[in-house]
Amino acid sequence: MKYLARTADGRPLLGDDEGFVPLSAAVPDAETVRDALPRAASGTLPDVDDAPADRVDRAHVRFGPPLSRFGKLWGIGLNYAEHAGDLDEQRPDEPASFLKPNTAVTGPGGPIRLPPTDQSDHVTAEAELAVVIGRECRTVDEASVDDVIAGYFPVIDMTAEDILQRNPRFLTRAKSFDSFLVVGPTIAVPDDPPALEEVTVRTIVNETVAAENEVRNMLFPPREIVSFHADVMTLRPGDLFSTGTPGAEPIEPGDRVRATVETIGAVDAPVVR
Repeated sequence: MKYLARTADGRPLLGDDEGFVPLSAAVPDAETVRDALPRAASGTLPDVDDAPADRVDRAHVRFGPPLSRFGKLWGIGLNYAEHAGDLDEQRPDEPASFLKPNTAVTGPGGPIRLPPTDQSDHVTAEAELAVVIGRECRTVDEASVDDVIAGYFPVIDMTAEDILQRNPRFLTRAKSFDSFLVVGPTIAVPDDPPALEEVTVRTIVNETVAAENEVRNMLFPPREIVSFHADVMTLRPGDLFSTGTPGAEPIEPGDRVRATVETIGAVDAPVVR
């Protein structure tokens, strides 16, 4: 497994399980992480061992968001049958997708900033597996999707549930407050197409597992999600798909939220108002 990342002050990195080196040391023509996404999708990222630089241990790196700016931010609702049942919602026949603005993104460590109570007093947090697009594409069949995916990372997605409950057409607003998408610290770039089916996604609040499920139980698995949306529009490097949550948990100031995705990574953030 390789990892693409950025430090909190914006320096791009390439890493593995042993540590990180400056991205430019390994890929001289890559000034940003975005420049390296096509290589990640095509499987041509160099080994960290080949970079003329000493590794820095992950514990000594302060990470920022892996991209300075993402492209389209797609969310997928009700993608686990059990979660849809918990919400008393009918299982969708097609991916139930929505878009979030770039201003919703905050880096690992957050914080998650709840809106004023006169705007929303019932916010939930949801752990999800995110997919990052690495190559521009349009109309991609599922068998070829791995050729356009750069990698994966965990995210924490938030919803102002009381706004959404007033009217389902308010979904965009309910999902779009600043800091309502906490992105993981590193983009995991598997050496081979990953077997995601057995991967477990967990929503954890204050060290208690609030919800968990395996990717195999998604109604629409990640490759199908990407292929479906590539039939709708052109996808570009840096576009992100949050593939749905096993379950949401109400959060309050003082809580700490963690999203874990087995083999991919984890991200956490405190909650403030």
